Amino acid sequence: MTSSTTGTLARHASQERADSRGGDGHEPEPPRQSELIRALVAVAPGLALALAVAATAYVLTPWLQTAAPIPPIALALVIGIALNSVASLPLFQPGLAFAVKRVLRWAVALLGLRIALGEIAALGASTAVLVVVTMALTIASALLFARLLGQKVLYGALAGAATAVCGASAALATATVLPHYRGKDADTVFMVLAVNALSTVAMVIYPSLCTWLGFDAMTTGIMLGATIHDVAQVVGAGYSAGEVAGNTAVVVKLFRVFLLLPVVLAIGWLLSGPRVAAGTAARVPKPIFAVVFLALCVLNSVVSWLPAPPPLYPAVRALLIDLSSWGLLVAIAALGLGTSLTAFVSLGWRQMVTVTGATLVILVGVIGGLLVLR
Repeated sequence: MTSSTTGTLARHASQERADSRGGDGHEPEPPRQSELIRALVAVAPGLALALAVAATAYVLTPWLQTAAPIPPIALALVIGIALNSVASLPLFQPGLAFAVKRVLRWAVALLGLRIALGEIAALGASTAVLVVVTMALTIASALLFARLLGQKVLYGALAGAATAVCGASAALATATVLPHYRGKDADTVFMVLAVNALSTVAMVIYPSLCTWLGFDAMTTGIMLGATIHDVAQVVGAGYSAGEVAGNTAVVVKLFRVFLLLPVVLAIGWLLSGPRVAAGTAARVPKPIFAVVFLALCVLNSVVSWLPAPPPLYPAVRALLIDLSSWGLLVAIAALGLGTSLTAFVSLGWRQMVTVTGATLVILVGVIGGLLVLR
């Protein structure tokens, strides 16, 4: 090999080393922030605000017990709504959304450690039949109300799925299987606001209604879990009525969540045709948190059947239950912080009548069924 060739190769190797280090020959700078750090920075303000509201409610609750027996969850909701003008700043939005979606779902999943399979079986087949029948009646009534009020039947489908299954999540999932029509996006946004508003009202009113009707704790839980739209408000209403009512409400509500996929596919099949429904099936949200909840129920049941629990299980279980309780409180605080009373007033009356009518149908249907079964 000639000296000129050797020199050329040496210069080429030197250039490659420089390129690998950066144009100036120095080592390349690592990224200033990783994706995880950026995400944490984005959610930190809103999450901290929700945590502050939750902690305030937790501290104030014992002081208010003598004047009014308000549970921490209800107090966190009220404080959050009062601070909505502050929480509406863009700085807080990512963290509040994270709390209402991610924190809530994992907190609900961890509730499985409080519940055994025996409690689920105790609800009986009659409860499952009642839930399925009232869900079907609710969807049918929403379609009817929409037609009577001169609205598109597709809007009725949105309202029916949202009120029958699981609120905003069901509305968004249903929107993916409906054919496009003028005003569809506005109707979907409206439905998310409407079911959130109605669920919040139900969270406050329904526990007192159950007391007035003379329902016991389990019946109260069934009523709340079978009628309130969103998971967050079911949790808030249920545990404000006690642990038994809360556990029962969560089980019944998650049964409705499990029915999201068949309901959305059925609506897509009927209103869009089989090809559209099949093509959009993958966009239906998968309730992974509900599966984790069920798995933890099974674990809790198996451990309870053992002669003695594993050494660390009781301590770990207690820690996770505490985390679940705080997660629920933070999520409800975030829900309140994101609730605008002004938005309630701005909802269109025809659309509101449809979704309110469907809400009353599922309420009356469930109460009527429980009174017959009692």
